[in-house]
Amino acid sequence: MRIIGPYKLNNSLFLAPMVGVSDSPFREICSQNGAGLTIAEMLTANTELWGNERNRLKQVKPNVSGPYVVQIAGSDPVMLTQAAKLNVSLGADAIDINMGCPAKKVLKKAAGSALLKDTKLIESILKSVVSSVDIPVTLKIRTGWSPESRNGVEVAKIAEESGVQLLTVHGRTKECRFKGEAEYDTIADIKQNISIPVIANGDIDSPQKAKQVMQHTNADGLMIGRAAMGRPWIFAEIEHYLVTGIPKSNPSIFKKLHIIESHLKKLQSFYGDTKGVWYARKHVAGYVKDLPDSKQFLTHFNKLQDGLAQLDLLRSYFEKLAIDDGAIAA
Repeated sequence: MRIIGPYKLNNSLFLAPMVGVSDSPFREICSQNGAGLTIAEMLTANTELWGNERNRLKQVKPNVSGPYVVQIAGSDPVMLTQAAKLNVSLGADAIDINMGCPAKKVLKKAAGSALLKDTKLIESILKSVVSSVDIPVTLKIRTGWSPESRNGVEVAKIAEESGVQLLTVHGRTKECRFKGEAEYDTIADIKQNISIPVIANGDIDSPQKAKQVMQHTNADGLMIGRAAMGRPWIFAEIEHYLVTGIPKSNPSIFKKLHIIESHLKKLQSFYGDTKGVWYARKHVAGYVKDLPDSKQFLTHFNKLQDGLAQLDLLRSYFEKLAIDDGAIAA
């Protein structure tokens, strides 16, 4: 399956570039569990800030299937172009430009979804970046600045004319942030008005919802964000349902344990003993939120300061779940 330039993907299910979540370890876990493409966390176009540890780690290439896509954010065409060229020299296979982030600190710099108010600047940025690199350039947007000014179709046409090779659209405006429900009519309109691949994003949290969105928008693929946190196997579930129409059974307790253990080990290796323990808490909370006695488990888990102790407690918790569930003999 080819959706981005010359690169073959296993499927058209993408992991969203969520800041503080879609780091290298999580992208590897999602790739192993069915994501056809994973995109790096949003990286500032201000290359002077790349020296700090957080931004340096954002540029670590994960071991995943599919191309290595770096997402950059900014509002200055020159800075974005320089950032794109530097990321190409560092091994990026494609550059994604963020014009969808609604975070206040991004909007203060007139970046992210703030750019949707200025179509001339959008065109300037896209043409400059596309002409400066010889790898595919993709774009992520929202449906517009506000519900009263959904200009997603106009922006999509500018993107296509500027040489962008793929467009991802989140079904909310900048003003909506993550409130309310995503709407897919605008994504469907965008798909009808351009010929480059369109990826639908927003509130896709189940295989059934994924199929509905695909049918409603006629999109070429789907991007999954928050629903993948604590449930990276959602990609395999969605792919199975889209292909067969039959729901895929949930991973067994021990399969889930294996995935979580693998994730924690990756976090510890990537961030080191101290920060690996910190980041593990957020992800494990997502993994266990709907499981029995999870609050009591997390109370103990979040007090631990050692990675091995975290793994030991995790195993004990899941073994108890298995016994209670009758998966193994007591």
